Amino acid sequence: MAHGTRDPEGVAVVEALVDRVRALRPDLRVERCFLDLLAPSLPEALARLRGEVILVPLLLGAGYHVRVDIPEALASAPHLRARVAGALGPHPLLADALDDRLAEAGWGADDGPVVLASAGSTDPDANADAAAMASLLRVRLASRHDVLPAYLCAAGPSPAEAVATLRAEGHPRIAVAPYLMGPGFFARRAAHAGGCLTSAPLGTHASLARLVALRYDEALGGVPSATSPPSCSPR
Repeated sequence: MAHGTRDPEGVAVVEALVDRVRALRPDLRVERCFLDLLAPSLPEALARLRGEVILVPLLLGAGYHVRVDIPEALASAPHLRARVAGALGPHPLLADALDDRLAEAGWGADDGPVVLASAGSTDPDANADAAAMASLLRVRLASRHDVLPAYLCAAGPSPAEAVATLRAEGHPRIAVAPYLMGPGFFARRAAHAGGCLTSAPLGTHASLARLVALRYDEALGGVPSATSPPSCSPR
């Protein structure tokens, strides 16, 4: 279940990520739908299914869609036996992906702090998830850089404000790391926050496909919920 976007590149990222999940788990039937803006909607997707389903939100935090939209859609689909997985973030696998995106953009061990630019929400719990993700990224970077959480809407500081704060503290070089699934309006806004560079969104990074499969298995009851998989070690 992806959020949905009018940006064609953002839609392509969702499709490519779902294909990557299918390749990772060929034993599963993997369908996709959108929670807003695009078809098929979640109610449309549920209407076509039968039996038992696991719903995995391709969302980085547990905001309104997880708390309200998904339960309402399930209440209208009594023909299904459904379980809902947790939102993708925060999780150390996402810190792996963010670290790789920063390295791909050219951010090195001797560079400065990082502003983690999340979408932002009116839900304080969703914003707390983003702040927790900043802490996980700080651990992943093994104290090479400080990481300051920022929000592209509905909360503060904004990425531009966070960059300005770090500059006022004497940091000449600051990276902006979009904590976003793919390109679109928020990614473009993050790119204009004033950092020395802006890394790419998470996109189709292999860690995301692994995390989708992990959330599925957690919801199915196959594995315990994990916050520190062995694969996530600082480097």
